Amino acid sequence: MNRRSWLAIGLLGLCCLATLWGLASTDQTLVVTDSSDSELLSTPVDDGSEVVIEYTHSVEQTLVRDIYTVKDGELIMTRMEFSSFGAGLPAQAEVTTENGRYVYEPPATRYETLRITTGSIADHDLVVDGERYDLAAMAEGTTVELRIQERRLLI
Repeated sequence: MNRRSWLAIGLLGLCCLATLWGLASTDQTLVVTDSSDSELLSTPVDDGSEVVIEYTHSVEQTLVRDIYTVKDGELIMTRMEFSSFGAGLPAQAEVTTENGRYVYEPPATRYETLRITTGSIADHDLVVDGERYDLAAMAEGTTVELRIQERRLLI
């Protein structure tokens, strides 16, 4: 083959790659990793997806729900629900009550990375758009990191 043929083949290959790249969509994915950065879970999310961390308060032995919303590649804490005031809960904050539980709506706090140290007493669960995952079992009592990543997928 001559030089012109190789150039044509190379250009054709580049055009094919560009076409495939164009057919790929970028989706947001919630990724959970352990302390060694090994991926424990990945699940697709969208802006507006609800990500909930549920756990048992170690002293009060009541359910606590920390609720985050996905927006622009970050987790934004939008709400906390709890049944009693105890260590680490917002005792001085303005709260409302719904269905016998206290509800705290904090100022929007954005997290690129959310770190959670799991434990057997707290027995953390992760709920993503209604789908429940046993975070405590997955993490085996260690610290995990949650973050939103953009991943390119072929359509």
